[in-house]
Amino acid sequence: MLFLIPLILASFTHLWNPVGFPDIFYDEGIYMRRTMHVLEGLGPQESYFYDHPFFGQLFLATTLGIIGYPDSLNPNSGDTHSIEMLYTIPRIIIGILAVIDTLLIYKISERYYNWKVALFASLLYAVMPITWITRRILLDSILLPFVLSSILFAIYLGYSNRKFVAILLSGISLGLAIFTKIPIVTMIPLVSFLIFMNSNKNFKMVGLWLIPVILIPLIWPAHAAFFGQFDLWLKDVIWQIQRQQNSGFSSIVMFFFLVDPVLLILSSAGIVFAAIKKNYFLLLWIIPFLVFLSVIGFVQYFYWIPILPAFCIAAAVFIIHLLEKVTISKFRTMLLFATISSIIIFGLVNNTLLITSDVSSAQYQASAFILRYIQEKNDDNNNYDVTLISSPVYSWIFNYVFNKENVVTDYRELLYYPIQSKEILLIADPHFKSNIGSGRQLQDIYGNTTLIRVFKGDVFDFDLNRYPYTSMVKNYEGSIIEIRIGQRR
Repeated sequence: MLFLIPLILASFTHLWNPVGFPDIFYDEGIYMRRTMHVLEGLGPQESYFYDHPFFGQLFLATTLGIIGYPDSLNPNSGDTHSIEMLYTIPRIIIGILAVIDTLLIYKISERYYNWKVALFASLLYAVMPITWITRRILLDSILLPFVLSSILFAIYLGYSNRKFVAILLSGISLGLAIFTKIPIVTMIPLVSFLIFMNSNKNFKMVGLWLIPVILIPLIWPAHAAFFGQFDLWLKDVIWQIQRQQNSGFSSIVMFFFLVDPVLLILSSAGIVFAAIKKNYFLLLWIIPFLVFLSVIGFVQYFYWIPILPAFCIAAAVFIIHLLEKVTISKFRTMLLFATISSIIIFGLVNNTLLITSDVSSAQYQASAFILRYIQEKNDDNNNYDVTLISSPVYSWIFNYVFNKENVVTDYRELLYYPIQSKEILLIADPHFKSNIGSGRQLQDIYGNTTLIRVFKGDVFDFDLNRYPYTSMVKNYEGSIIEIRIGQRR
């Protein structure tokens, strides 16, 4: 019953205050928009942009559809709480996935190592501050339980009499993870190694396992080819690979250090220890993915998610091995308990300070204000002709939930398509302002509109130089949100 301890802690750290912290990130709006596209019966692939496979939105649409989302919430136009609930439910689903991740980490570590490593590793994943990045509605958070399931089934292969079932389940799980996000192909060396070693080094078993791993992700290009869009698929995939970013890999390493220096240091020591001990399980999990992150041109801080469990396991293996070198049994047990307890308390206290904060309220207030403003205008004029311009954080709510007309799904569309309506309503959030240099059209829209309302988030209440509020550096999308109105020119 030891596994209940990390599960209870994970339930708190991943399900408490799901919409208050972190803020609503730009990409979350994109994935919710695509999910609503599926729920509306418009198909798995939205528009003509092939940046990622579509299993992520299929998964979210299926889980949300079971509860009748969003109609079951009875959303009320202009009500801030209704807007919050639209994000609360999907974030709760993501939180439940994180709790499942914690259980899978425990079972993987228990089978591959022992109960001590299992308990410590799962506790680290449950409470350490860096794991708040899994609270967002992101593909990385969705795919992680599938990756962990694939690893667990591959480990169980060595203990199971039904080897075909274990191989098939492992292959399907990893295939679905890759069908969510292509970079998870970097997990193939790890799981194929486990399949090979746990099947008495049988290459045929590895070949059998590879069938679903390869075939499931091929649904994506096959779907594009079926609809005559294979050339678009190829072009977008190449673009995705070639995206560039000035800061690159070093920036997300620095982010990790700012958010969770303890886990970064411990896991780094654990990786070195794994290399010394030739622990291929951890090395094949971590190294291929790190190489991938270091060579691609575009990285985001949440790209750490697929290897966070490996970092927790590496840290646990290293610390427990180190402490078990103590010769006096009674003192060793006390030292082990004191060390693990200190680290867990440190992580839990600092994580609690983060997850009990509210850095997103301005985003919900801005959405509700826009809806009330349009309703008031419609009451005065039944034919209020206005175009809503915002980031995807807001646009899917206006378009799919409240069925507003002339909603620009992403402000970047203004770079390619003209505005048709007479009036313009603009939500100028920090993400919009950071991209305003992308084209003259965005600059003109901002410059030709008048400020009518400002919403200020509580993120300014925190000192970014004081730990653990260094995490707030990635929570400024709800900081200052301007509502602007203007005429088409």
